[in-house]
Amino acid sequence: MDTPETESRWWHGATLYQIYVRSWQDTNDDGYGDLNGVTAHLDYLSWLGVDGVWLSPTMPSPDEDWGYDVSDYMGVHPELGTLADLDRLIAEAGQRDMRVLLDLVPNHTSSAHPWFVEAVSDPGSPHREFYVWADPAPDGGPPNNWLAATGAPAWTLDEASGQYYLHNFLPSQPDLNWWNPAVHQAFDDILRFWFDRGVAGFRIDVAHGLYKDAQLRDDPPAPQGELVRGRFGLAQVYSANRPESHGVFRDWRKIAESYPVPRVLLGETWVGDLDALAAFHGQGDELQLTFNFPFIFSPFTAEALSAVVAESLDKLPAGECAVWTASNHDISRFPTRWGGGDERRARLGLLVLATLPGTLVLYYGDELGMTDVDVPHELVRDRMRAEAGARESRDRARTPMRWDPSPTGGFTGDQVQPWLPYGDPASGSVAEMQAEPSSILRLCRDLLGLRRREFAGQLASYAQRPAPRGVWAYETGGLLVAANFSDGPATLDAPPGPVLLSTGEGALDGQVLQPWAGVIARA
Repeated sequence: MDTPETESRWWHGATLYQIYVRSWQDTNDDGYGDLNGVTAHLDYLSWLGVDGVWLSPTMPSPDEDWGYDVSDYMGVHPELGTLADLDRLIAEAGQRDMRVLLDLVPNHTSSAHPWFVEAVSDPGSPHREFYVWADPAPDGGPPNNWLAATGAPAWTLDEASGQYYLHNFLPSQPDLNWWNPAVHQAFDDILRFWFDRGVAGFRIDVAHGLYKDAQLRDDPPAPQGELVRGRFGLAQVYSANRPESHGVFRDWRKIAESYPVPRVLLGETWVGDLDALAAFHGQGDELQLTFNFPFIFSPFTAEALSAVVAESLDKLPAGECAVWTASNHDISRFPTRWGGGDERRARLGLLVLATLPGTLVLYYGDELGMTDVDVPHELVRDRMRAEAGARESRDRARTPMRWDPSPTGGFTGDQVQPWLPYGDPASGSVAEMQAEPSSILRLCRDLLGLRRREFAGQLASYAQRPAPRGVWAYETGGLLVAANFSDGPATLDAPPGPVLLSTGEGALDGQVLQPWAGVIARA
């Protein structure tokens, strides 16, 4: 049970679970998941050992980018449900000691948002200054060299006024102007609206991108050799990653901590430099949690992952909490990207993720070892990737959850066409794996149970230990973890002690750790 002290930092040692709502559970047979579908499976999440859920965008949107183009920050998308449905979800989750986080998109709105509609129709409107406008370059083209996520220029001409507006994503996602104090006030009100309804926090989309260079200077060429690269050969020095954004998060932190149980701010901090990542924590007065993309995009080797973890923990300000995750709605699922579909590697990934100190974020289906789905071109729904001409859309990691072995996976009705195709039924389902004691789902549940017992409400210590080549060994809290990231057996320097949990039967034979196997022992 939470004490006042642990409740104030409940995310320390916690497990958050990202739900892509449209692919979780369809309760009204329209082919899309909905909020009532999330509520219907809260008992499953409680059984799994989840402490909080982060919902993909739930606010009204034309769905040009599936909710990341918001047209109303204080409502619920009618295809997903109602405010009453969301209130019920928050209350039902609370009864199971789970918290609910929403997605917040402060970098841009939808072009259908009333602010932008007014900005375009009346250049003299106060809402004109809610967005980034600029005159054409001398040749009549875009004001600078900034590129959108599609690779096209990040500017679209408003022919009526003769000015360009900025959009770092689709043209239907105009960027907000954070130099305008009225934008700050609008989002302060948005935060309080949701916090007052019981929302436990926000995952903040494009947290690194709010402010843009006031002089609109060209982005320079991107340096080579970084794990997280620039955008189409340009480093986003001026189009994003501006220092002024930190002031926004200091203000939001004050709002978050004004509540009896502080709300949590989790940033999508898409930066490749760990110093820059740590800076989003400020002096313990900005974001409480930040996504670590150098870790996410690290090679799946003992040497690479352990180096990122050690450096990340070293650079975080004292008392700040790291975040470990390997999948999300924008990238390939980790059992595919790290594991190539090899379940041994997926199990090893889960064991490591669950034993690192800080906060763990699982993406729906990680616990099943769900892999990417090859979505046929004619069924792709991801406009961002389609417009960029990308070979693989983000839809591959957004396909419906498999609840049972039926043809529909238990996601929707038998005669309903799902919004995205199902994965391979042979890959397994929740119902099948719950009934199988040795399944990857049951392993994940055991890992989360151990994590909660050992780490809940605290930041565990971490120290790397000597190990053979290809083996990552570390002590964290009262645990010793040894993980073999190689194709051959490895002999440990010493027996690890009483084994509490392993990736599978026969993972350890004396001091010999099998290929792609891991164990957790009492230190």
